[in-house]
Amino acid sequence: MFGAKAEIALREKAIDFELTMVAFDRQHGYEPKHPEVVRVNPKRQVPVLIDGDVEIFDSTQIFEHLEDKYPRPPLWPESPAERARARQLEHRSDEVFFPHVIRLMGLRGTPDPVDSPDWIKARTGIEHYYASMELILNGRSYLGGPYTYADIALYMAQFFAARHTVPMTTSHPNLLAWRSRVARRFAVKPVIGAMVTYLRSVSLPIPDFGER
Repeated sequence: MFGAKAEIALREKAIDFELTMVAFDRQHGYEPKHPEVVRVNPKRQVPVLIDGDVEIFDSTQIFEHLEDKYPRPPLWPESPAERARARQLEHRSDEVFFPHVIRLMGLRGTPDPVDSPDWIKARTGIEHYYASMELILNGRSYLGGPYTYADIALYMAQFFAARHTVPMTTSHPNLLAWRSRVARRFAVKPVIGAMVTYLRSVSLPIPDFGER
């Protein structure tokens, strides 16, 4: 998910880049780790970005580097106050919303997961987050006003939430309209298309909206 965030941002900025996908299979995971991932990131996780003599990791730090070096088109709002709010929304997608999704992923192999207290807690957390974003989108096309990194972050996170059985519903009309707008962006289509193709190839679930 976090690598997809970085790839969408690169495409939005129309930056030429070389994409290296790390090896993964369902039996061994990411082992052995890609040597450049291990060298650049002490957490041994993707994504990493190598841009000349700049070598960084973490999707949010990659966002900030791209905005500093390639400011056009901008993917943060112009005013400091709106920029701060958009940064908080991007951070919340990763650190408040997505941990609930990770909890669902970890429970999928357990007996009767949907009846477990941990599953109910994670589902409730996701639904409450949807409700808060629904309010933020009242009168707005995008979370930060203009389209920003905050939209990239939540779009990818909600894709995984939907895969793990907690999708947005008709009770979230603002969010559903927002998701359709983001999905139509030229930078999002190829990234999600590749992800859907992979998931289908290994018979993993795909959200209904991912089929379109």
